[in-house]
Amino acid sequence: MTHGYPFETLPDLVAPKMRVLFVGINPSLYSVGVGHYFARPGNRFWPALSASRLSLSARWQLRADRLTPAHDAALIDCGFGFTDLVKTGSNSASSLHVRDFREWAPNLLDRIRLWQPAVACFQGLTAARPFVRWGLGGDPTSLRVAGPLEAMVGATCLYVAPSPSAANASVRLMDLVRCFDALADHAGDPACE
Repeated sequence: MTHGYPFETLPDLVAPKMRVLFVGINPSLYSVGVGHYFARPGNRFWPALSASRLSLSARWQLRADRLTPAHDAALIDCGFGFTDLVKTGSNSASSLHVRDFREWAPNLLDRIRLWQPAVACFQGLTAARPFVRWGLGGDPTSLRVAGPLEAMVGATCLYVAPSPSAANASVRLMDLVRCFDALADHAGDPACE
């Protein structure tokens, strides 16, 4: 099931009873052009997810040793969903303005309440901090780089992973894998149906 927007962006890839909803900052124009999440070359989301225990049952169900952007829609049936904090595509998240976050954070809060995933996993502090500030009305300055947040949205746990962007060079691939492994412990095993 997808949710459409009246402008160029990636559709939300969501379904009831998602175990993990991955939340990016905003879609790159490259990803919008090819129609898949985290598709920009050099983005480490898919290699990290593929190497983690979090995707083990999904890889088995999909008969894939390695997940790629082309698997994003198929992962819905495995308990994974995809969306972005800001649904406006851009060449770089650095081109977003405070008004974008202020406008879109309450919208994401409404979407999380509607979809009720077990965990909403933000891909980087650049996505999590504006959501905490303008979506939840909290103080984002104490957010850790990775791990669960104390705040929840209904029964949905909030989790922060390091940004998988190639621009986040201080984070190694194995750091991302470890974070997704810890998320697997936190979220349980998202068994495919």
